[in-house]
Amino acid sequence: MLSYRHAFHAGNHADVLKHLVLVHLLRYLGQKDKPFWCIDTHAGAALYDLKEGYAAKNAEFESGISRLWTLQDLPPPLQDYLEQVRAANPDGALRFYPGSPQLAMQLLRKQDRLRMFELHSTESRLLQQHFRTAGARAIALAGDGFKGMQALLPPPCRRALVLIDPPFEDKHDYQKVIEAVQDGLKRFETGIFAVWYPQIQRLESQRFPAMLKRLAEKNWLHVSLSVSAPVAGGFGLHGSGMFIVNPPWTLPEALRQVMPYLVEVLGQDDKAGFALEQQMA
Repeated sequence: MLSYRHAFHAGNHADVLKHLVLVHLLRYLGQKDKPFWCIDTHAGAALYDLKEGYAAKNAEFESGISRLWTLQDLPPPLQDYLEQVRAANPDGALRFYPGSPQLAMQLLRKQDRLRMFELHSTESRLLQQHFRTAGARAIALAGDGFKGMQALLPPPCRRALVLIDPPFEDKHDYQKVIEAVQDGLKRFETGIFAVWYPQIQRLESQRFPAMLKRLAEKNWLHVSLSVSAPVAGGFGLHGSGMFIVNPPWTLPEALRQVMPYLVEVLGQDDKAGFALEQQMA
């Protein structure tokens, strides 16, 4: 099973995929002068110390961001993501990994807004402390992100990215995500909804992409990265996926550049691979 506290997994291969996509989506939205909102339903803590505490215990970052840190031949979209991680490590050594709220904050402009939710009491305190001086630009709330996003859609500016990435410890999270996306599209059909999910030996996980496709028949993109063969008889994480509703037209080409490279660098055995599929309106 996955740990509820994301610190155990900070900077692993799943974070690389999720945050690579997140950076691209935020860059795309920032190309227009008009403001946008970023809504993070399960934000976790904003910044993780890779040398101490939970992140150091399992050191999953060694199978993810560490493998990319010193490489010089990165495809441009991957280089952009890595530069955002480097911004959290100004001395040049890999010590801290920025979670999705911190990455978003680094890329948002003064006219944009960040809204975050976290249910875990310890994580939410860390999140609120991290953004305590951000004012109205970035507001972190302790609570259920599935319910919280309902109150924010549609945003006043009518442009938004919603990142949905619960821990999926509870198998009911899969259905909660489906309901959240369905409700979100009713409230805000032009919004970008980015859903992360784990690849584990659980039927709900294997059926999940097909369920999402039925919600967004005409405009979606699905990318997944598998770094190893599934763990026999267990729920170990062997990969992850991102499903984006209303993806920007620039995303497919960016992923075609990046995914073969990630398989080569992050792959752990001969079962490593990726899948990329899309349905554009």
